[in-house]
Amino acid sequence: MSERDTIAEPAAAATVTAMDVARRAGVSQSAVSRVFTPGASASKSTIAKVRAAAEELGYRPNRLARAMITGRTRIIGLVVAYLDNQFYPLALERLSRALQERGYHILIFMAENSTEKVAEVVQELIDYRVDGIVTASVAMSNDLTARLLALGIPVVMFNRGQDDPRLAEVTSDNVAGGRRATEFLIAGGHRRIAHITGWQGSSTGRDRAAGFRAAMDAAGLAPVAMIDGMYNRDTAADVARALCAGADRPDAIFVGNDHMAFGVMDALRHGLGLRIPEDVSIVGYDDVPISAWPAYDLTTIRQPVNRMVAATVDALLGQIEEAETPGKVRIDGPLVVRGSARLPEGYAPS
Repeated sequence: MSERDTIAEPAAAATVTAMDVARRAGVSQSAVSRVFTPGASASKSTIAKVRAAAEELGYRPNRLARAMITGRTRIIGLVVAYLDNQFYPLALERLSRALQERGYHILIFMAENSTEKVAEVVQELIDYRVDGIVTASVAMSNDLTARLLALGIPVVMFNRGQDDPRLAEVTSDNVAGGRRATEFLIAGGHRRIAHITGWQGSSTGRDRAAGFRAAMDAAGLAPVAMIDGMYNRDTAADVARALCAGADRPDAIFVGNDHMAFGVMDALRHGLGLRIPEDVSIVGYDDVPISAWPAYDLTTIRQPVNRMVAATVDALLGQIEEAETPGKVRIDGPLVVRGSARLPEGYAPS
């Protein structure tokens, strides 16, 4: 092959830098940095000039390089065990939006609710050099907590609590909510009340059950049954069928969350032909959007998700940006009265 036949390989395009963009836009390099740094301030005219120059030159900011310089990735890791419960997709969407408004982004990882699986996922998040971690519906071991603290990675537990004082947590006031739901059923004239609990391996399940027991004890009543529904719709439906198949069925059931309550209501209506609330009153916990659908019209305790999300973001970023000490936040939620439970005599909505 002659020299004339040789095909010349194109030279690799030079990497476009922030300085190149600054020259093209007629601004300083620090101005370019501010435009591409979430949460930093720049004038509208500067943003327009820098964005136009970056697009023209094909510039892409190197977030990894910036993270190596600043020690911050502005990435938050979110660990969640399951999304079947309609409360969690809603909460995760609002968490993501709230963090984005503060200049952060979320990496979501699913983990089975076991010490080993959670540890594996957290190791991945450590490898991604996340600035902080939010756990939802999962528990943290003491060893894992100590490791994250040693690495300087803040953690906030969302809708789950733990005795470890080193961990920040944000929950609704589950004990008060469980008690309020049960007191409403008692005020409605019910005396044979059962509780299908949330998973008793979780603080939320235990605390709501504690509120139920406190209200029953105060009224001098013994529960018909307290059975773990495992936060699983099918498990709760099976428990409800077993409880209500005979003549001595309960006349009311407090169910540990709405997701299970929907399964309970379907099982009683379509499996046993019972009427709600004429035969059995049902109260749930969470107030997910489906609770208001006419098919369920569920009376339930509302988890104040917007306030819980805001408190979670404040707790996490307070640790990241201000080195604040972790704390435990419990936010009270109201009873939302609909049509699935008998109303107390003379009851009028507040």
